[in-house]
Amino acid sequence: MQELSLKGAYVYNWEGVEIHLLPEKAIYLPDYQALLIADPHFGKAAHFRKAGIAVPEKVHFSDFQRIQLLIKRYPIKEFFFLGDLFHSDLNNSWSGLELFLYQFPEIQFHLIKGNHDILGNLTYRSDLWKLHEESYELGPLVFSHEPMESIKNGALNLCGHVHPGISLYGQGKQSISLPCFFVKQNLIILPAFGRFTGLAIMNCEKNESAFVVTDKKVIPVNLTA
Repeated sequence: MQELSLKGAYVYNWEGVEIHLLPEKAIYLPDYQALLIADPHFGKAAHFRKAGIAVPEKVHFSDFQRIQLLIKRYPIKEFFFLGDLFHSDLNNSWSGLELFLYQFPEIQFHLIKGNHDILGNLTYRSDLWKLHEESYELGPLVFSHEPMESIKNGALNLCGHVHPGISLYGQGKQSISLPCFFVKQNLIILPAFGRFTGLAIMNCEKNESAFVVTDKKVIPVNLTA
């Protein structure tokens, strides 16, 4: 049996369900052997190059490497992309993405479609993908791209879209902005998985929490004190 590594992870418990917040900007659900990432925006570099902006394709290679690392580290049966898998129109990066994912035939890949997932459904090969137009339920967990406006009682919504981050301030007006998992009572917003993405700086109100993502660990921070 594959040994489960918790190195750097923060284990969040919701109604008896273990939710591992990972420094790779992913969530692992050991009860379901499922991995979740949001907003990788693969193909964005090629999209910018098409517009005449020189962005090297290698910006996506490290994202592929992180996925490969996670698949080797954790026992995974299902892998969920919570939207914005591919950035806008079809380009040469799509075939590279499919070839990469075909290395893992033992895993079922799911895509909950996001606002940037505008490729026609026939583009997604049925032997690789299961498509979900709006949401997907796994036990008491509901996966979506955007935060759901209404969440049924006893359910927890896990989503992306926002690209949450927080700004931390030190002495001498020094500051740093980092990605985070943003948590409410029945909602967890994942940080954007893709490195070639921005941040939406969040402000925590009462009953809201942020778990900052560093290179090596996930750290809870108190922003309401």
